[in-house]
Amino acid sequence: MPVVTIESLDHEGRGVAHFEGKAIFVEGALPRERVEYSSYRKRPTFEQATTTRIIKPSSQRTAPRCRFFGVCGGCSMQHMELGAQVAAKQRVLEDALAHIGRTKAETLFPAIYGPGWGYRYRARIGVRLVPKKGGVLVGFHEKKSSYIADMTSCEILPRHISDLLLPLRELVSGLSTPDRIPQVEIAVGDDRTVLVLRNLLPFTTQDEARLLAFGEAHGVSMWQQPGGPDTVKPLKAGESEFLQYTLPEFDLALKFKPTDFTQVNVAINRLLIRRSMQLLDPQPGERIADLFCGLGNFSLPIARRGAHVVGVEGSATLTRRAAENAAANGLSERSEFHVANLFEATPESFAALGKLDKMLIDPPREGAIAVCKALDENAPRRIVYVSCNPATLARDAEVLTQTKGYRLKGAGVANMFPHTSHVESIALFERD
Repeated sequence: MPVVTIESLDHEGRGVAHFEGKAIFVEGALPRERVEYSSYRKRPTFEQATTTRIIKPSSQRTAPRCRFFGVCGGCSMQHMELGAQVAAKQRVLEDALAHIGRTKAETLFPAIYGPGWGYRYRARIGVRLVPKKGGVLVGFHEKKSSYIADMTSCEILPRHISDLLLPLRELVSGLSTPDRIPQVEIAVGDDRTVLVLRNLLPFTTQDEARLLAFGEAHGVSMWQQPGGPDTVKPLKAGESEFLQYTLPEFDLALKFKPTDFTQVNVAINRLLIRRSMQLLDPQPGERIADLFCGLGNFSLPIARRGAHVVGVEGSATLTRRAAENAAANGLSERSEFHVANLFEATPESFAALGKLDKMLIDPPREGAIAVCKALDENAPRRIVYVSCNPATLARDAEVLTQTKGYRLKGAGVANMFPHTSHVESIALFERD
């Protein structure tokens, strides 16, 4: 087996080395380690490989807490100390800004980080009837596979959810159509936990009774989803269709349905909002846009600080939810919400929002390139950009800094998904 010294990590958390003129991407290896590897994919200029033996370990290496690490595809960096993970993600962000965005932040913000375990309050886990493995499996997919991992616990899920993985196997096994329930969606609110079973065939009366009894026994609410997202509903008659999460620093409570988009990491979300408000600095009398506003996660803190917020979102459902949350928190007079496809933004559609003093952008992985290109001389002087993809943030940063007159005043990461290679970040752009 060939042996290499790992030089760095790539954006997927793999060790990077070079051997005989090729770049070697080695899963499970850390910078400065001397490792033996086995390639599973070979191309003329690179190879993808797995670590077979660690000859010289890194001081950053640690024992993975989860005994299914390496089999389950949910985590890729549990073998690296949490602080080192954050530092690696900061380097991924800096490299993306330099190589894709051709820019550099004037200031590196301190990393935002929190609990490393039990943080995942939103998850979608697979369900599969596998007679060869003893029946129903419930969990995340195996690494690089469509198979469901044979796991009995999960360290990144809250303990009360992890403890349900085995009981859920037994529950689904006893239903009338265990092979027609492909997934369970988990949503943990401040007030309760909901399990949404995707059922491709209707539940029988006996199924419903069994599900409700499971919910009572384990202190969770049982829901079903027989069709699209709009068909989600509780099995228990009269049960509220909403959960809620709170933002105590801003005296806010936001309601959501289990299938609505919300951040998976409640602790990091609160810290990210705090950092965003510090950078945005909303003031009474200002009009501030919140683009890709969702159900009001950033909009309502902006309004709570006294500014008038203009929220824009592509989903009519989430836009309505944002307006409802604003009303419930007494912020209707300081907020307005509009439905628009921001991936097709134009200077005209942007101008229609009226004069804006500042702007916050929190787009999906695709980024906000159309929004950035639509900005003109009347654009807000300050932009806070929250990103879940450093590559598209860097691409958009190039437009803002090279053609729109903004300076990248600062950027930093938030460890929204510990033990994974996912990089969440926040950047501040300003112009005179």
